[in-house]
Amino acid sequence: MIRVMVVDDEALVRSGFKLVLSAADDIEVVATTAGAAAVDTVRRKGPDVVLLDIRMPDVDGLTVLRQLRALPEPPVVAMLTTFDADEYILTALRSGAAGFLLKDTEPDQLAQLVRTLAAGGVVMSPKASRAVWQSHPGAEVVDDEEATRVGRLTEREREVLVLIAQGLSNAEIGTRIHLSAGTVKDHVSAILTKLRVGSRVQAALLAQRAGLLDEGQRRPESGR
Repeated sequence: MIRVMVVDDEALVRSGFKLVLSAADDIEVVATTAGAAAVDTVRRKGPDVVLLDIRMPDVDGLTVLRQLRALPEPPVVAMLTTFDADEYILTALRSGAAGFLLKDTEPDQLAQLVRTLAAGGVVMSPKASRAVWQSHPGAEVVDDEEATRVGRLTEREREVLVLIAQGLSNAEIGTRIHLSAGTVKDHVSAILTKLRVGSRVQAALLAQRAGLLDEGQRRPESGR
């Protein structure tokens, strides 16, 4: 079972997410809470995945995120927002969030997105991530040093990086391009090292900025 906790200042949002997720056989919503009680509740309930509102009146969602990331065994955290160009999203991603979900996400997609998060994937659509960068003038530009790092990737590593940015877990990447999960894990480790980033989300953001997602959409799916 994937243990999920929902943190939002609106009771209606919390109950809605709980209702939708509880319908999945492999997901258990262990708690819902407003922001002020989030960290203590995580300590008590030990969720695998936390869906955290990025804007709350009682406490800043970014502050809660940093507190959760500082725990000895932090859960995977994805931010909840009402619009895809939220000015706080980029800061959240750089602070360790594993992605973000729009509050109007289709109910039939929500459970699968939670599964992706639990499996180590990134939840961040190319369209939404472009909106994030476009809302921060200048942030979308890849500097010379970053371009050099991207250029050091092998063709296979670039292919894996595109799939990371599309939100796939290691197992899903392996299935897509016919590699073992262990081999994919090795590729991911090499990618993070070469790009000098600390997480799959940061790698995904760099892939987006470098135009690799557009490149990946033009390239036919690999059968190797």
